[in-house]
Formats: sequence, C-alpha cells, structure tokens
Amino acid sequence: MTTKGRLAALRVAAEKELREGILPFWASHAPDRERGGFVGAVTMDGRPDPDATKGGVLNTRILWTYSAALRRFGDEQYRELADRAFEYLLSKFWDEDNSGLFWELDRDGTPLTGRKQTYGQAFGIYGLAEYCRATGSTEALDRAIRLFEDIEGHTVDPVSGGYWEARGRDWQPIEEIRLSARDLNAPFSMNTHIHVMEAYSTLSLVWDDPRPRARLQAVLEMLLDRFIDPGTGHLVLFFDQQWQSLSSIVSYGHDIETSWLLCEAAELVGDPALISRAEAAATRLADGVLAEGYDGERGGVYNDRLGDGRLNTDKDWWPQAEGVVGFLNAYRITGVAEFAEAALRTWDFIDACVIDHVGGEWYTRVSREGVPEAGLSKVDFWKCPYHNTRAMLETIERIQQLQESGRA
Repeated sequence: MTTKGRLAALRVAAEKELREGILPFWASHAPDRERGGFVGAVTMDGRPDPDATKGGVLNTRILWTYSAALRRFGDEQYRELADRAFEYLLSKFWDEDNSGLFWELDRDGTPLTGRKQTYGQAFGIYGLAEYCRATGSTEALDRAIRLFEDIEGHTVDPVSGGYWEARGRDWQPIEEIRLSARDLNAPFSMNTHIHVMEAYSTLSLVWDDPRPRARLQAVLEMLLDRFIDPGTGHLVLFFDQQWQSLSSIVSYGHDIETSWLLCEAAELVGDPALISRAEAAATRLADGVLAEGYDGERGGVYNDRLGDGRLNTDKDWWPQAEGVVGFLNAYRITGVAEFAEAALRTWDFIDACVIDHVGGEWYTRVSREGVPEAGLSKVDFWKCPYHNTRAMLETIERIQQLQESGRA
C-alpha cells in the first residue's frame, strides 16, 4: 500500500480506536459510582481500586478528554462524563480558601496535600478551557482565568522569569516541590513549562484578552531559548534558578511531544518569525528522536536515554501516542518521507502491542519487543486517557489536512 493509502487507513483506525476503544473503556471503568468523580486506580484486568487516592492531574485530564471528544463528535455520553469531571473538580479539588487546585485527595475527596503544583494548575486551565470550548460554560472560563492569575501571580520567578514547580497551599514557598518521586527537587522543569504553554494555548482560544497570548509567547520563547540544548538538540529536563542544567537524561517522549506543541503555540501567537523558529526547533527535536529514540526495527519510541548513556528501550504508552503526532507534524513541515514512515510504523506497533484489544485501553508499558509489564495499572495517578485521546484526535485532523493539501 502507498504512503497515502496507509495514512488514509490510519485516519480511519484512529477514530475507531478512540470511539470504540479508549473512550468506552474510561466511561465504563473510571466513574466512582459510590463517592463521586472517578476512581483513582483500575488494575490491568479492569478491577477498580476503591481505596486509591484521587489525583488532580487524572481528573483534569479526564475533563479535557471528554470535553474534546464532545466538541468533536457531540455524543451525549461525552457531555455527561465531561460534566461529571467538571463538577467534581470544582466541588472537591478547588481550594475555596486560597484558590487553585489541590494535588491529591483521599478516596472520599478530602485533600491529602495542600501544595499547589504549577503543573496541576496548568492542567486545570487546559481541562476547563476545553470544557468551555465544548459547552460554552462561563463558569469554566471564570475558573480557568482564576488559575491563570494564580500561576502568573504566585509561581513566576521575578529574577529568571521561569515558573516555579510548586508553592504551598497559601502560595508561599515550600521545600519539597518535585512533581513525582522520580523527578528532581529542582526549581524549574521542562515538564511544567511545556504544559503551561499547552494550557495557555487552549485558554487563548476562549478568553478574549491579550494576556494569555502574551504569556503564551513568553513561555514559548523561554522553551526555545532555554530548554532546548543547542549542542544536542534535546530538551533539558531540570534547571536551577540560574538556568544551569541539572540533568543529562534525554526523554524521547517529551522531545517528540514538545516538537508539535511548539508549533501549535507559535501558530496561535501568529508571528511568522516565531512560527519559523518553532518549526525549525520541532524538526530538530523530531530528527533527534528519529535518529536515537526510534526503534527502526519494530517501530515505536523508546522511553529515554539515561544520564550514563544507557538506552532505556521500554516503551510507555504515552511516548508512542506522542510519536505518531510528532512525526506527522515533522512530515507536514518538511515533506520528508521518513517522518511519515515513522508515524505509520509507530502506529503499527501501538496497534499490535500497546492496545489491549481484549480488555480495552492501552498497556502502561511494554518492552521493546512489545511484552506488557506485569503489575501496572490501566488507570492510576498518572495513567490517563489524555495522551492517547489527544493523539487520536490530532491524527484524524492532521491526516485530513494532509489529504486536503494533496500530500496524503
């Protein structure tokens, strides 16, 4: 089959997987029928863990997922699940005393930690703004604006301009600010900054005010200037307050994800020179992943290269999802056939090894050969429907655009 034919087939397969696989799984397995909201964990064989804690990131990503699906397809069930996520976010995760979103709740909805992770506030904006796009909710927009003001008012370092990882419940400085146990306790992270950019991209679509677009441009330029290593072409994961790198790990999933998010942000800002810079950076990031982090034999994107140079050839679900979109974006920019091939073969690996065609959803992690890792969950604090839902939606739209231009 020709590349055009394979891309057309991928467009059909992406919508089928989204509407018959991902979205039905979360609709049937994730709602917490007893306590409200969504359960914090579901085992690999589909059993909910009623005692699992509930993460703000999971709830806001579910909100984004069903809001985006509703906006695209208009299914009433998607509206019901988006409403459920929205209502639980405001009733349980919102800090009525200090504003902002709590990071984690117990199973009954009581806050377990008061700290305000900037990453979590960004995903709140992302989910709320998308819900506003889908439903027209003015309350969702008002809350998204308040989170924007919280981030800008409390988490921007006045000296360096970077976004601090976290603040306390009252927005005062705290010592422990790391995003997770595997992250460094560093002032600035790539992960937080790319998702602030992503959140502001969506907010700028629903809030008719110059501020979100101005701050979107600022964080985009910060990523281009600070976070992409000019020597290696890879993202730097952690910095101190003086913008000195604190890590030499290369995260191939974040490289390929950031590549297309940069282009999305630049197009929303609308500056031709910035679009050109973003596309050049995106191409270099995608080139680096293709050369070092892509499995040319089996397809798929490796997780990372460790600080000692060892390659981690495991393949988590989310770098595979981002790989399809990032390589399609690089193909759009360059017309280089190798990028289209990488997107198609990454999808082939996902379809063959990452999607659980029997139990539903995607395995959290598989080996290079495609064997699922035992003991991991289908749903947990970080395992969510956002990466794969977004990838399917982006794939459908991007291939449609390529078809309309005659390139697919």
